[in-house]
Amino acid sequence: MSTMRDRYHAMAMKLTRRQWLCGAVVLLPPRSNAQARFPSRPVTLWVPWPAGGATDLTLRLLADGASRDLGQKVYVENRAGAGGTLAMPILQQAAADGYTIAQLPQPILRAPWTQKVLWDPIRDVTPIIQISGVTFGVVVPESSPLHSLEDLFAWARTHPGALTVSTNGVGTTPHVVMDELMRRGGLTYIHVPFKGTAEQMVAVASGQLMAGVNSNGFAPFVDSGRLRLLVTFGEHRTKRWPQVPTLKELGHDIVATSPYGLGGPRGLPGAIVHALHDAFKAAMFEPAHVAELAKYDQELNYLGPDDYARSLREAYAAEKRTVERLGLLRAQ
Repeated sequence: MSTMRDRYHAMAMKLTRRQWLCGAVVLLPPRSNAQARFPSRPVTLWVPWPAGGATDLTLRLLADGASRDLGQKVYVENRAGAGGTLAMPILQQAAADGYTIAQLPQPILRAPWTQKVLWDPIRDVTPIIQISGVTFGVVVPESSPLHSLEDLFAWARTHPGALTVSTNGVGTTPHVVMDELMRRGGLTYIHVPFKGTAEQMVAVASGQLMAGVNSNGFAPFVDSGRLRLLVTFGEHRTKRWPQVPTLKELGHDIVATSPYGLGGPRGLPGAIVHALHDAFKAAMFEPAHVAELAKYDQELNYLGPDDYARSLREAYAAEKRTVERLGLLRAQ
């Protein structure tokens, strides 16, 4: 009898606990819409270059595509200057909620080795997606007597310190590559940095400067016959200008494409990273975006969050080695 009563008591206790747990579940407050779905408001994408340049135009098209997938507008804001690094302080100070993201250009991996900055491109960034790389090259006015890179070097040898060369900023890839080329040849030149590609190309095309080094924003000027492209910096000759040699094949052993992508603030939750990644991945493979990249001789160079994070770490270490080799490493 005692055993049977004990069994009934145990069953009653289990039932009571089960009922209580079910009641507790029912009493839990429902998640708000803001918690249940990201994004619940517009996202801001910071581009560290002036409006109207090649990178700005392609990223605006990409943002429009991602907006459709996210169900919220992705607004593009520009913060140009400091060699493409001015979006980093924004990311460092932004909340890790996914509503503030930025383009991550190559200079953010170089600047901390050459100057004192308050941010770290690895510590303060959550990588989201790698998108593409760029075609760099050296251009001169179409009326210039310089028809090859060797012509440019020869002029610099006979006119020490008189060659005027513009780039898209101090510490950018074009600046670093040009410094390396001139250093190897024992040559000197006048460096003229610009904030934006369009302004720079107009200055070169009009003859205010002898040469310009930049990314593929020079494409319309070259195709229209206003500029002459002397050399490109990629692994292989471009499909767009197959007659133009690369630095590598000219014997300079330099390849530079500066892959770029998007990142968010440090500590961005995984679910938000994946929501942003999926939206921008879908947008980057849309034919309109691929065609826009092709206007500037760019191709897709996709990496997901984990692979992109690994690539950034490797590139950051490689930039330190490059800066050390050039004697530009800042005192720690």
